[in-house]
Amino acid sequence: MSRLLDKYHNEAVPALMERFGYKNIMEVPKIVKVIINMRVGEAKENVKTLEAALDDLTVISGQKPVITKAKKSVAAFKIRTGMPIGCKVTLRGERMYEFLDKLFNIALPRVRDFRGISPDAFDGRGNFALGIKEQLIFPEIDYDKIEKIRGMDVAIVTTGETDEEARELLRILGVPFRKK
Repeated sequence: MSRLLDKYHNEAVPALMERFGYKNIMEVPKIVKVIINMRVGEAKENVKTLEAALDDLTVISGQKPVITKAKKSVAAFKIRTGMPIGCKVTLRGERMYEFLDKLFNIALPRVRDFRGISPDAFDGRGNFALGIKEQLIFPEIDYDKIEKIRGMDVAIVTTGETDEEARELLRILGVPFRKK
């Protein structure tokens, strides 16, 4: 069992039950899934860039990503419906907790001038979104084999009803939120 999952059961559940006055343990918010999305705009000219992004995302997440395709045609970007424009992976269970542990404790502290994550990036329903500017912050990525620096979006989906519940859950799990 991962360190983050132990922390959830031993620290987060009792603290959240006390703070929000939950009567039943099933009311306590938990993380359901983590979605990592990498957009590759240059994929329309060069298929190799999409393959490189797929490889990077596979190494980072430990799971094979799926290719995302354009839903609409956009003439300004020279994109037609059905063109591959990125890749994404949905993590659940043990892999999700391992990825989050690596993200919060290894990858984010490697960001230059890192002062913490914005605590305001919640969607109103207890889900959290985070943008990462470069894939190089992950220790599995070999700096010499990177052709282009790509960013990615990380969405953390929780069962929290409000942003306050989800924010407290993530704070207890060790998310380095910026001080206001």
